[in-house]
Amino acid sequence: MTQAQLVITLPKGIWIGDVSREYPAATFEILSAVPDADAAFALMSLTTPDVDRLLTAIEDHDHITDLSVLQETESEATIQVETVSPPLLQSAAQSSGMPIEFPVTISDGEATVDATGSHDRLSELGTQLGNFGLEFRVEYIQERLHTSQLLSEKQRELVRAAVDHGYYDTPRTCSLTELAEKVGIAKSTCSETLHRAEETMIKRFMEDLPTPIESETRITASE
Repeated sequence: MTQAQLVITLPKGIWIGDVSREYPAATFEILSAVPDADAAFALMSLTTPDVDRLLTAIEDHDHITDLSVLQETESEATIQVETVSPPLLQSAAQSSGMPIEFPVTISDGEATVDATGSHDRLSELGTQLGNFGLEFRVEYIQERLHTSQLLSEKQRELVRAAVDHGYYDTPRTCSLTELAEKVGIAKSTCSETLHRAEETMIKRFMEDLPTPIESETRITASE
């Protein structure tokens, strides 16, 4: 399973690209979106130094046909919009068979998109973004194993027992000696098995932290 984060430049004429470039200090988070043949509907949260000005700019854009404010403070708002702007990101994702994950964060004309799937589908997403005229850069690509593949059955059972009996609680309510007795193995075996399991999990955790790569890297169908 391949995970990737893409930063996509929104073209001029797309309302959220236009408004976010006009207000670069604002951050948009698209929480959900539903495309339609003639319109698109989106639920999103906004963070900005001046909510009222930003809401006015959104409502005044030619592509916005309806705006409802669901919640508002001085610096944040949750809104629902209807727009005639083509849902390019979702159209590209739909054409590639690779769903994008919400929320999608947009700031200063750029959308940060996370996607997870097969490498072939991810490559196709890159191709379809190009077909829709969307420029993008890749922030990171990483392979991810399912959690059940990280540890052996014995390691999983021991880690689960350690959690259940309080070995990892703070303060600890079960010592290594007590844990070994509870699961019926030698203390040395218990210690070594836990250490190997912990090593695997910690290294995987560090691998899962995004590692930036060169901005000119591109996903291509040939990868």
